[in-house]
Amino acid sequence: MKVVGFVGSSGAGKTTLMEGVIAGLKAAGQRVSVVKHAHQGFEIDHEGKDSWRHRKAGAFEVVIASTQRLALLREFEAEAALNVHQLIAELFEVDWVLFEGFKGADLPKIELLRTGQAESPVYPDDPFVSAIVVEGTLAAGMNQAHELAHALPQPTQRPVFSRNDAAGVVAMLLQSGRRFDYEPVRHG
Repeated sequence: MKVVGFVGSSGAGKTTLMEGVIAGLKAAGQRVSVVKHAHQGFEIDHEGKDSWRHRKAGAFEVVIASTQRLALLREFEAEAALNVHQLIAELFEVDWVLFEGFKGADLPKIELLRTGQAESPVYPDDPFVSAIVVEGTLAAGMNQAHELAHALPQPTQRPVFSRNDAAGVVAMLLQSGRRFDYEPVRHG
């Protein structure tokens, strides 16, 4: 299994890029799962549905299954900040796991930068950033990597992609060899 994350400020285009990467990997015959960091109190269930009622009644876990999908809802009795490794351990074996968020994770990630973003980029100080994605369109005939690299606040030797180049990101991932191989964290 290979793992890569997508990190960046809100509105940087992580979800849109990930949609393209998922579609590209799937088209290449790869099986893909996603782990997404969400804000506290998010809801995927709806008031009045049986599963919502069971959860509100106090069930620790509710599994909803049909012939087409399965969902597991787990209600923590106290706040629990699960890390990306714990969440990956919940998944079935696939070719790729893409994660969104978990900026501080000790796993390979792709950083998306927004023009004029207030927060500092993490790539200059984070050895786990494998590539950078920036906003902008390219001028016809220009060297893509060279032009995109000029959009960065600090120089880098990492691959740089345009935000609308999901195909380029997919090609890099598929050509990466063992760079994104995942070794599960073993506990005690």
